[in-house]
Amino acid sequence: MIFVTMKVTLISIGKTKESYLKSGINEYIKRLGRYIKFEYKELSDIKGGSKLSQLEVKRKEAKCFDKLITPSDFLVLLDENGKHYTSVEFAEWWQNKALVSTKHVVLLIGGAYGFDDSLYKRANGKIAFSKMTFSHQMIRLFVVEQLYRAQTILKGEPYHHK
Repeated sequence: MIFVTMKVTLISIGKTKESYLKSGINEYIKRLGRYIKFEYKELSDIKGGSKLSQLEVKRKEAKCFDKLITPSDFLVLLDENGKHYTSVEFAEWWQNKALVSTKHVVLLIGGAYGFDDSLYKRANGKIAFSKMTFSHQMIRLFVVEQLYRAQTILKGEPYHHK
């Protein structure tokens, strides 16, 4: 099943600095183009963030995210306290978003302190990628790879092995 009518945007705070991660992210973004309309945005870190409280940083990050989110977007936070899925379960969840005619899914990767309460209240869901902690740069690669994997699972393509 190809979901070309559903748009997906991944937005993260902070730039990807490691070239090997940039390369991987770009490869999976290219692959995703066969299946979905995908956009990836990296927002700059909050200027002077090291001098601000965690709460202030989260509030400023939320304001940056808010500029890119519309009320009709289906907002998913990538959060350590979110729901855990296997790759097949994630593909099924993803398929459900398309079946209920979700037009735009926005996935957010927050900064080092997580998300402001306003984003938790606004979110339609939360997903955790592991009980382990990974760098925000690595999670970006994991997200685009899992989106690609979900598409290949749904199409019955031989990328994913059980």
